[in-house]
Amino acid sequence: MILNFTQSLYATDTSGLSSLCAGGGSSGMLTMLLPLLMVVVLLVVMIIPQRRRDKKVKDMLSSLKQGDRVRTIGGIYGTISSIKDDVIVLSVGPDKVKLVFARGAISQVEDAGVENTMTEEVKD
Repeated sequence: MILNFTQSLYATDTSGLSSLCAGGGSSGMLTMLLPLLMVVVLLVVMIIPQRRRDKKVKDMLSSLKQGDRVRTIGGIYGTISSIKDDVIVLSVGPDKVKLVFARGAISQVEDAGVENTMTEEVKD
């Protein structure tokens, strides 16, 4: 009697398991499709907009010319005095102090001249 009870505990009905495996073909396809879908979403959400921003910055840096009013990455406003390859000389402030920057240090081209609106002198 005890032997029959333990045999019934360890006996498994595999018919339910086989029916799950038989229908698992579409489930397997879904598990393979999910990582691919995640990669596509990652590409659309992160990589494509970053490439667009990089292209805009590259176009802006290549179109710089003498006389443009710009802001550097460090927040310095100035007017481009000269450009030679990757070196840009900015005239900054009311005294037109010349500062030398790399072309990549230019953050954006400004519409209005911020350095020309300074009227107060800096006090020591």
